[in-house]
Amino acid sequence: MLEVKDLHAYYGKSHILNGVDLSIGEGEVVSLLGRNGVGRSTTVKAIMGEVPPRGSIRFRGEQIAGLPNHRIARKGLGYVPESRDVFPTLTVRENLELGVKNTRRPGKWKVPQFLDMFPNLARRADAPAGVLSGGEKQMLTISRTLMGDPALIMIDEPTEGLAPLIVKQIGELIAEIAAAGVSILLVEQKLSIAMDISHRVLVMGHGRIVFEGTPAALRGDQTVRGEWLEV
Repeated sequence: MLEVKDLHAYYGKSHILNGVDLSIGEGEVVSLLGRNGVGRSTTVKAIMGEVPPRGSIRFRGEQIAGLPNHRIARKGLGYVPESRDVFPTLTVRENLELGVKNTRRPGKWKVPQFLDMFPNLARRADAPAGVLSGGEKQMLTISRTLMGDPALIMIDEPTEGLAPLIVKQIGELIAEIAAAGVSILLVEQKLSIAMDISHRVLVMGHGRIVFEGTPAALRGDQTVRGEWLEV
């Protein structure tokens, strides 16, 4: 579904990505792990067109490298940035409805599903999204992206700085997304979530992939974990 080859990206003169190769199959969950500053967020931004990419990015067989991000999104690629941006003056319900990309073809995700799943959002469904807590905004941004019915969703650091209960709810939502057959590229620092739901894990270091394998293989590789993940 997604195939990235020899991906490079720069911030000014800083060379951030140094030839990243990765692929995600239909219905597959892949987690991108690594310490802060190694290029994980830049990878998803480059795929989404928010950072100019150099290299090949094919989505459903089509070359998307260099396309504007709104065109990439309409091709079925969803992106949830770590910034948790919402439309603060619109209600929670209106934010969700804005995620719909094709009003003539209803997708598999509906507003009542998310309100049932997240009682906090249901209680504030008609309140401005700007009053939500950080965890509630994360629930909303993931849900709003799903309203666009993506075939693949990239989620960047969804549990960063959140309380344990909210982390648990976000983990349950990601598992439900996977169960619905949506492919996922998850950027995450909490190994417990990534290892529990992923088919494969990728570890980044110095702007490149330094490990690719199953969660079980990573658990058994103390060298990789010690050098690239553990503090």
